[in-house]
Amino acid sequence: MRLSSMADYAVVTMSAAARHCGHARVSAQQLADETGLPAPTVQKLVSKLSAAGLLKSVRGAGGGLKLARPAAAITLADIVEAVEGPIAMAPCSDHGRHDCTLEAACSIRPHWPAVDAALRGALAGISLTQLSRPAGIAAPVAEVMA
Repeated sequence: MRLSSMADYAVVTMSAAARHCGHARVSAQQLADETGLPAPTVQKLVSKLSAAGLLKSVRGAGGGLKLARPAAAITLADIVEAVEGPIAMAPCSDHGRHDCTLEAACSIRPHWPAVDAALRGALAGISLTQLSRPAGIAAPVAEVMA
């Protein structure tokens, strides 16, 4: 399994936004400059991340983007789902999809929800706080114990 480029870029963008948490708001252009991503890509991601309730846009003097909630309350699962939709390993895991030729006789289909839940749980266990920390910096004890 591999994340799409857009999901990967969303994680990079949110990590950059999290590093500004508690400081001045940041613009999409600043996020593009910091991450090396093209500005149109960041604009598209900002739109999706805002629609998902992960980023908040503030207008006027001192305006810009900020996290919609604390970085510790945003998970890798939240970010991936904002871009990709619900986490589903197999196409038949998506509710309402009936495009598999094996569906009528498939013995695995009933098990995909448990697999999807396990994967989502693993991604939900990784906070944006962890993702935005520089590599090699240990997590505070309180965060590890949470």
